[in-house]
Amino acid sequence: MSFLFGRNKQKSSAELSKLVKESILRLDSAGSQKAEEDLARLLAQIKHILQGTAETESSPEQVYQLITSLIQEDLLLLLAVAIPKLPFETRKDAQVIFSYVFRYKPPNSPMATEPLALNHVINSRPEVIVALCKGYEHRESAMSCGTVLREVLKHDAVAAIILYDEPKSGSLTNVANGANAGKGIAAIQYETPQTGQGIFWRFFDWVEAGGFEISTDAFSTFRDILTKHKPLVSSYLSKNFTLFFGRYNSLVLSNNYVTKRQSIKLLGEILLDRANYQVMTAYVDSADHLKICMNLLRDERKMVAYEGFHVFKVFVANPNKSMAVQQILIKNRNKLLKFLPEFLGDRTDDEQFSDEKAFLIRQIETMPSSPIPPHAPQPATSGGPVSAGTVT
Repeated sequence: MSFLFGRNKQKSSAELSKLVKESILRLDSAGSQKAEEDLARLLAQIKHILQGTAETESSPEQVYQLITSLIQEDLLLLLAVAIPKLPFETRKDAQVIFSYVFRYKPPNSPMATEPLALNHVINSRPEVIVALCKGYEHRESAMSCGTVLREVLKHDAVAAIILYDEPKSGSLTNVANGANAGKGIAAIQYETPQTGQGIFWRFFDWVEAGGFEISTDAFSTFRDILTKHKPLVSSYLSKNFTLFFGRYNSLVLSNNYVTKRQSIKLLGEILLDRANYQVMTAYVDSADHLKICMNLLRDERKMVAYEGFHVFKVFVANPNKSMAVQQILIKNRNKLLKFLPEFLGDRTDDEQFSDEKAFLIRQIETMPSSPIPPHAPQPATSGGPVSAGTVT
């Protein structure tokens, strides 16, 4: 019977978490290969405890203790930072662990209660969210981190942490110097304009120049940030309008077809969302933005031109056009009246597009002969066709 005493006892949650922490901290040391192997084995154990297995189902108390110990050992941050260093299968286990932990609520918790670990991150360790965003700096970790981010971005507070991160004085998430560490979402100053140096602004670089895998996944997360948190984002864009659209225009004018098309389509969604009415009115007041959109109509790639049309129509349909916008439309009226009837003429089965195009033609035809102040009555006039050319 002595063989019974040779069996390894299952490690406690606290012991398991400490061993994981030690392995992560050894990843950059001389024994990194051994640390990788140990970490792979330990994360697999954690995954099995959280999910249960066909042979053994973990008890609710065991899962609760494990997640609590992960929080206490600060493993959510350490693991988020370490993901790019992990082998493929270990990254997959880390992704599963994050997804489970960020969904977990203790038994009998009220429905409205935030998941235990997510509540901790939002209020005390926002660095975890930023570290996951930085997974886009590496091709290997982009999809794993992106999958976790899009799951937690169901919560407004996570979007707020990303949007309002500032790495300088007053940072929510400066891991290097610990600025405001532990303050979490309570430290956000919603009325303060952004500097453009926080983690959110890195998405423009990842989308534009991150390589196909990084760019595609980063854009999916970028889109979720901007479309799934309407009151928060509407206020954010209003306060950071010039900075945001100055950066966004670089995506709309990208030489990368996928980036360009996706960005124009997203722009149309943002402008046509009722929650962003103030943002839309500010955008369509700009002559520079109108020039960009009119030139998109002439793009040889039909889907780019089509998406550009859905932004252009917002300018024309606006009943209170700025003087600058009126001036451009009037100056180019004849070109537009010749160009638009033939524009994407092969979309004969798209009745909505045909109706919208006819509406824009009527609006342009009835514009006054010279700009008039917004809100004033606009007399109807018409103009004759000439060849379509580049917007001036």
